Amino acid sequence: MSDDKAVTIPAQSTGPGRADGEVLLKVTGLQKHFPIKKGLLQRQVGAVHAVDGLDFEVRSGETLGVVGESGCGKSTMGRLITRLLEPTGGKVEFQGKDITHLGVGGMRPLRRDVQMIFQDPYSSLNPRHTIGTIIGAPFKLQGVTPEGGIKKEVQRLLSVVGLNPEHYNRYPHEFSGGQRQRIGIARALALNPKLVVADEPVSALDVSIQAQVVNLLDDLQQELGLTYVIIAHDLSVVRHVSDRIAVMYLGKIVELADREQLYKSPMHPYTKALMSAVPIPDPKRRNAKSERILLQGDVPSPISPPSGCRFHTRCWKATQICKTTEPKLIELRTGQQVACHHPENFADQAPQDTVLLTVAKAAAELVADEVLAESAETSAAVAAEVAAAAEPEAAAGDASETVADEPEAAADEAESAESEPEAPASEPEAPSAETEASAETKVTKETGDK
Repeated sequence: MSDDKAVTIPAQSTGPGRADGEVLLKVTGLQKHFPIKKGLLQRQVGAVHAVDGLDFEVRSGETLGVVGESGCGKSTMGRLITRLLEPTGGKVEFQGKDITHLGVGGMRPLRRDVQMIFQDPYSSLNPRHTIGTIIGAPFKLQGVTPEGGIKKEVQRLLSVVGLNPEHYNRYPHEFSGGQRQRIGIARALALNPKLVVADEPVSALDVSIQAQVVNLLDDLQQELGLTYVIIAHDLSVVRHVSDRIAVMYLGKIVELADREQLYKSPMHPYTKALMSAVPIPDPKRRNAKSERILLQGDVPSPISPPSGCRFHTRCWKATQICKTTEPKLIELRTGQQVACHHPENFADQAPQDTVLLTVAKAAAELVADEVLAESAETSAAVAAEVAAAAEPEAAAGDASETVADEPEAAADEAESAESEPEAPASEPEAPSAETEASAETKVTKETGDK
């Protein structure tokens, strides 16, 4: 059977607890450290900081995409929120219930609502069992008898994911990679879960099969009201299926934003570097190699991560504050959270620190002057736009400031407003934008001198 079979999804009610907008999963300060032991006594000599403090929420009906380099902790995070791994610290709440340290017995009822699609379709299926046994296993483990019997329900699930129901008695080795991934999806959907964590569901598949599986996941979400956390390397796939995107680097989330906002104006330098690596299928831009941002060196070891901002050893904007103080993940723009002292496309959070580190000067050589100049111009434009948008809010919040901001005010009132020591909340952002532009110009100048 070919993988390009048309997918027909039967109508199914979304069930209770699926109202869009409700917080389905909440993660606070999530940590996972794998101990390193040596010697005959197996004493702990260190730890791998795979996940080191994650804070995010997943709302019902949405898709959260997670991207980052290999080894940044994406897959570990997925196994933590599904409770396949025991967290070292932090809290995981599902539908308001703390499931951080629930045992096997406590998690068994929740397995109906939280399922996982594993990365490798070849190793996630038992080669000794038939497809009917594999997909029907959740019903037997949970003691659930679907209407019409297990066999009829398994055949229905096979048709839902685009496979032939007659393949009920076949073994995994008789299917292609894309078909095996569909079998894994059918098994995850068997108990009608509320949250599905997909760990790189298309990374092991061909490009044509990737599109089919991605479209299948999208169709199933629309039909069944599913909530996804999709972990992937391919930024194009994440953009296609996600509502919000979290960018991870060395065990931490450095940026969390809406899909369109993140791709339009990334604010963390690491996100900007990732976006520059996405190939653009435009023959007119095939020679535009200067726009590619090349990061210096490799990802630091998670055994001993750098102090302060973990990206400062490869960042072209790093200053002393980046080396000593860890930036917090704060919302700088509506719907966009960033952990950076010198964010892109926005005013500096540390404008007083403009002296670049030695590693930043070396990294700036790998960033084209056009990119730095464009970043400075965009930062000034975005800051001006934010300031213009904040003026009506400040006018509505304070009557005295409204008098100063009204265009219909008399000339004497305008002069008195200009002499007021208090300014609207949006005015401090303009000097910050100039500081950002000057800081970017300084980087460009030092790069040219070097």
